[in-house]
Amino acid sequence: MIKGKDLDYIDFSDVSTGAVIPVITLGEILWIEFMEPHGLSARALACEPGVPANRITEIANGTRAFTAETALLLTRFSTIAKLWMNLQSAHSLEQAQRKSPVLT
Repeated sequence: MIKGKDLDYIDFSDVSTGAVIPVITLGEILWIEFMEPHGLSARALACEPGVPANRITEIANGTRAFTAETALLLTRFSTIAKLWMNLQSAHSLEQAQRKSPVLT
């Protein structure tokens, strides 16, 4: 088992460049895990539950966060609202930690 204090002395150069991995947006998750497998465009996804198409497009582009209302509307597609809200919460927390490493 590797202890946290030993990580400073381990050379990871053969498996890592040291670059920070970007935060995955909920839009990427929505697109890759939900829309793409079901063959849905943003407009098609928005049409059924009555979500404005621009809202889904903005979420898919990573420029808008999931709201509780959107999460509830997507339950019509057999998703769980808490899943989207938990993902949004984790995403927001990760972004905040990266902006202010003192808070981690």
